[in-house]
Amino acid sequence: MLSDPGPRRGGIGAALVGRGEDVELIRSFLARAAADGGALLLVGEPGVGKSVLVDAAVEAASAAGTLVLCAGGAEFEADVSFSGLNQVLFPLLEEEFDRLTDGHRVALSVALGYGEGPPPDRLVVSNATLGLLRAISVDRPVLLVVDDVHWMDRASAGVLAFVARRLAGSRVGFLAASRTGMESFFEGAGLPEHELQPLDGDAAMTLLEARFPALGVKVRRRVLAEARGNPLALLELPAALTGPQRAALRALPAVLPLSRRLQTLFLSRISELPEASRQLLLLAALDTTVDLRVLQAAVTERGGSDPLAAAERAQLLQVDESTGRLTFRHSLTRSAVVELSTTDQRRRAHLALAEMVDQPERRAWHLGEATIEPDERVAGLLEEAAHRIGGRGDPAGAIAALTRAAHLSPLRSERSRRLAVAAFVGVETGEMGTASQLLRDARRADPAHGGGSLYAAATAAYLLSNGDNDIEAAHRLLVGAIENRTESDDDALVEALWTLSLMCWFGGGAEKWDPYHAALAELGTRVPPLLALLTATFPDPVRTAAPALDQLTTTISSLRDEIDPTRIVRTCNAAVFMDRLAGCRDPLWRVVRHAREGGPLAPAVSALIYLCVDDFITGRWDEIGQLADEGLEMGDAHGYHHFEWPFHYHQALVAAVRGDQETSRIQIDEALRWATPRGARGIELYIHHAQGLAALARNDFEDAYRHAVAISPAGVFASHVPVALWVMMDLVEAAVRTDRRAEAAAHVAAMHDADIAALSPRLALLVAGATAIAADDDDAAVSFERGLAVPGSDRWPFEVARVRLAFGEHLRRARAPGAARVQLAAALETFDRLGARPWAARAGHELRAAGLSTAQPSDVGDLTPQEREIAVLAAAGLSNKEIGQQLFLSHRTVGAHLYRVFPKLGITSRAALRDALAAQAVPRRRERLSR
Repeated sequence: MLSDPGPRRGGIGAALVGRGEDVELIRSFLARAAADGGALLLVGEPGVGKSVLVDAAVEAASAAGTLVLCAGGAEFEADVSFSGLNQVLFPLLEEEFDRLTDGHRVALSVALGYGEGPPPDRLVVSNATLGLLRAISVDRPVLLVVDDVHWMDRASAGVLAFVARRLAGSRVGFLAASRTGMESFFEGAGLPEHELQPLDGDAAMTLLEARFPALGVKVRRRVLAEARGNPLALLELPAALTGPQRAALRALPAVLPLSRRLQTLFLSRISELPEASRQLLLLAALDTTVDLRVLQAAVTERGGSDPLAAAERAQLLQVDESTGRLTFRHSLTRSAVVELSTTDQRRRAHLALAEMVDQPERRAWHLGEATIEPDERVAGLLEEAAHRIGGRGDPAGAIAALTRAAHLSPLRSERSRRLAVAAFVGVETGEMGTASQLLRDARRADPAHGGGSLYAAATAAYLLSNGDNDIEAAHRLLVGAIENRTESDDDALVEALWTLSLMCWFGGGAEKWDPYHAALAELGTRVPPLLALLTATFPDPVRTAAPALDQLTTTISSLRDEIDPTRIVRTCNAAVFMDRLAGCRDPLWRVVRHAREGGPLAPAVSALIYLCVDDFITGRWDEIGQLADEGLEMGDAHGYHHFEWPFHYHQALVAAVRGDQETSRIQIDEALRWATPRGARGIELYIHHAQGLAALARNDFEDAYRHAVAISPAGVFASHVPVALWVMMDLVEAAVRTDRRAEAAAHVAAMHDADIAALSPRLALLVAGATAIAADDDDAAVSFERGLAVPGSDRWPFEVARVRLAFGEHLRRARAPGAARVQLAAALETFDRLGARPWAARAGHELRAAGLSTAQPSDVGDLTPQEREIAVLAAAGLSNKEIGQQLFLSHRTVGAHLYRVFPKLGITSRAALRDALAAQAVPRRRERLSR
């Protein structure tokens, strides 16, 4: 029974004195978890009894037939990737892994260091872990127990947080303990949490009297005063105040935190142990994964005898019989062991552990800690380990390994290169502050070359574009490094070219791409397939994309099982202008979810951008505001600024097509605020797209034409300006409506000359629509019908509705009102559904001209329940932020709802909301009364 756990750390059942409510909570949690899964996080100060409560839970769960898997965070293993997950899954390695699919089994084996293969992505490892636990729980309940989760390594913490949030309906429980206020890689936000409080005065006295019945009154009073209800202090201080440890305790300042006082007591206890026992404790403190027999053999070989017995008698550690590993009775003991050791003792311990472990990364880490002088062999092993760690979705672990490798590099050039690679990993994952510091270190390491590797140049270009510097400077720096490189490292050149493609895109213009193409030509057949694909479909797709379409289709299909977030977003980069992002949505969402669980930030920001692109053309406009909120918040939190403008751009597009000119202008200004000072001409072209669409929405066709030709002149598809594909129908419509028929015809001819319709079905729809708009009346109908017959055209509702609107206008002018009404009614229905009010108004006007009575635009549809709730709160005077706090929405989402509410109510300001809502309520009440 949980209420009577028997002898525990204090040696008596009274160890849980005063914990009645806490015990009941744990008992209830165990019952729920065994039936339907669940998670619980215990928090509290050191020594408050978290581990004792966890131990009692373990005993009770085991007695009930639950399979219990235990692990403990280790302060000195926080840099060892997946060391915590190794502890959790080690008991399952031999028998239970066969339950997994081949892919998941290999992924887990490689991640834990027991198998060979390409480094698995952390999302795959997370799903494999969750799948394994769920499979086992079909036969019997499973309880995952993690003590000191605040010290868990980043990779393991990410996997365990992923698992903890997905246990509903699984018969798997997750119980973790963490110190209050400790920074941690474990993201426990949203998990049920219980804070363990110190014992009250009566419970503290009961515990003290039960354990130390002969304690004098004065000593008892002092213990109670010093312990302040902390159970560990209540059990440890009496011996210190009455025994040989008194001097150590008296020497401490009165204001020293209790945890430090307790650690000093452990230091005193450890110092009294035989040398062999201290050696064993140090080995166990520095690596929790080594088998006890191996540790004992290593100590015995050095002349020790029975090193375990003395440590057990001192109640410092215990043996986990299920795994054969040592566990410390309290984390403060582990810290005290390491603190008591000398630098040389720790070095020799790491060296010994390097010989005991068989996982390459763990061996490299121990060698790195054991090595003092520069050693290229060890540095090389650490660099190899870094690549494997990074491939497993732990960029922070990779950076740590590369940094240590750099410090052990004998040559300045190698030290600088490895720091530059670490910096590049930082920018690739969005850790801009870390990257900036590492780049400075790389330059200091080799002043003669200024950190002149391609990795350093690529990192510097990223940082320049992310900061307040102009894009030309970043482009020039990277081009110079590529053209003047002395290293023959294809991997470095390829990564530099990926970065250069970004700088060229930002900078705009064909001339920016010339150095890129020249460097690519030097690689020849060594160009990686994905970079070759990007080169064909992204910089100048009008001229180069067609031959690569089959390869693009194959590459997108391969994303189904892709685990590398960088590869996923790079594939989407190649797909974006070919309108193939629909096939990438699931992989993109995997990248976003991975970041939410602690994975790399930068790929997730890119993934959110590509989801916005696909959402706009497929009519998921409401989702764009949510994606933009998340992307902007990610950028703000991590200083990752150079990809904030696409979120403003897409919000400007949505506001424009919905007729919210003010919001569109504000979002455009936000995007220009980043692009203009930096000379990002390529980005300004996208802003022209948003400005042109806003002009079309307000029927300002002259302004719309001006913005369209600023992107690419009429009759020409400018070289290396792919966004020209997105505005080609806008340009033709604006040209026709401003009586520039020759320019419209020239642009249509350019579309056909370039065979743009062959690039994607959506582009075929736009080409057909533009051709029809520019055609003579006798030829237009055929082109309209060709466009509307494009297979799958319903995937792009706004553009199909625009073509239908133009077709209906043509039919009405051709005196075919019946056929016109069919097209116009379908267009109006789509515009209403999307909230594209300017186009809905135009379609409604045309329908009335064609003889069909329609509601005025201001009468279109009732407010949705959420729109009405937001409108009522806004009418009461609440700000967007206050409304968001009440309804658990972001202020941007509230604003987006209000932008749709205003035109539905026929108003333009918040001040008119109250009267408009009241006016709308009157006929609704009359309707109810008449029923």
